Amino acid sequence: MVRKTVTFKVGLLGLGTVGTGTAQVLLDPTGRHPLLQEIEIYQIGVRSLAKERGINLPKDILTKDLEAIVTASEVDIVVEVLGGLEPARSLILKAIHHGKHVVTANKAVISRYGDEIFTAANAAGVYVMLEAAVGGGIPVIQPLKQALSVNRIQAVTGIVNGTTNYILTRMQTEGSDFNAVLADAQKLGYAEADPTADVDGLDAADKIAILASLAFGGRIKLQEVYSEGIRNVSQADIAYADKLGFVIKLLAIAQRTPSSSALSVRVHPTLVARSHPLASINGVYNAILIEGEPLGQVMFYGPGAGAGATASAVVSDIMNVAAVLKTKSDRVQTQFNPLLACSHQDYCAIAPMAELTTRFYARFLTKDRPGVIGKLGTCFGNYGVSLESIVQIGLQGDLAEIVVVTHDVREGNFHSSLTEIRTLEAVDSIPSVLRVL
Repeated sequence: MVRKTVTFKVGLLGLGTVGTGTAQVLLDPTGRHPLLQEIEIYQIGVRSLAKERGINLPKDILTKDLEAIVTASEVDIVVEVLGGLEPARSLILKAIHHGKHVVTANKAVISRYGDEIFTAANAAGVYVMLEAAVGGGIPVIQPLKQALSVNRIQAVTGIVNGTTNYILTRMQTEGSDFNAVLADAQKLGYAEADPTADVDGLDAADKIAILASLAFGGRIKLQEVYSEGIRNVSQADIAYADKLGFVIKLLAIAQRTPSSSALSVRVHPTLVARSHPLASINGVYNAILIEGEPLGQVMFYGPGAGAGATASAVVSDIMNVAAVLKTKSDRVQTQFNPLLACSHQDYCAIAPMAELTTRFYARFLTKDRPGVIGKLGTCFGNYGVSLESIVQIGLQGDLAEIVVVTHDVREGNFHSSLTEIRTLEAVDSIPSVLRVL
């Protein structure tokens, strides 16, 4: 163990998976950046003092009094890894009020209350750092603030939820159905007992709201982010996508719309061509593809969760704050470092989904009779929907199964065409409608 010269003290809120990983790194700085030798854990706030911990901690470092940590004059940096909305939000705000810099891994709090938190932080002259909130150990937040900020960002497209990527990967490789793979994911600890946030796209929506805010320099209203999960992705869709040269991924996308200054920010299952960089991201891994000018494309790939990965991101934020404080002899922050602060005030305009232009995949069950494909084509044509391919796959009992892939089309027009198609006597149902990247 390296003997430390303590310069900065950290108050750690939470000692779960991420908190334990963070403490382990801070307690063992050997072989890491030398600045870590100047950082010490002052206290760790926990819910239970009696719980067994898989880590050796200094005596009396644990406390149940979390508010005492965020108000302690000795603490320079408060690290929030509690998860959930409360008391995390209130403790972050109290820490800011008491002049503490904050490091958090809490994407839910930031995506919902980021405007309140960053306004308070700017007024107090402190930093709120959130590298661990998106992508686990993948360094993407600081690159967006720093190296990539010289680019005009055009799009951020990511696989940012490991649970859904694991489920879709197994459906793809094993031919299993959604419910069976979800049950296995829960047994293995990849999915929560209540998987709603993951499988319904809510977790990914939190993350793309954060990424979009940084990439496009404005605040994002989470309620304007479109979110659609993977519960309705069937094994049939996986198989048909494969035959057509695609894989299905839950993508989180933020991009400039070509016809206006508004952004399209959305989460939904998407057919991705096998040649696309994101198509080969499998299992619990995450990847974020950023497109900008003049850079072109760059992709960040790695573990999206886990003690070690997320702790790496948390401690890197702690060290970034410590490095700034080290240059201030009195530790008074007289001026923000613009490459670390989050200072934008205005909200980004978000375009309605009806205005999105994209390709679509749709699967129809129809009565097996002549002329059905022609009638589908006529309905699509009435709304300016151009078809890239239309194939009758086979029969399900006495019903024919027809799959279409469109060229780029305005989403509102496509759904209007489906409304008309549903009125056709020959059409039994439309089991699947998915977007195509």
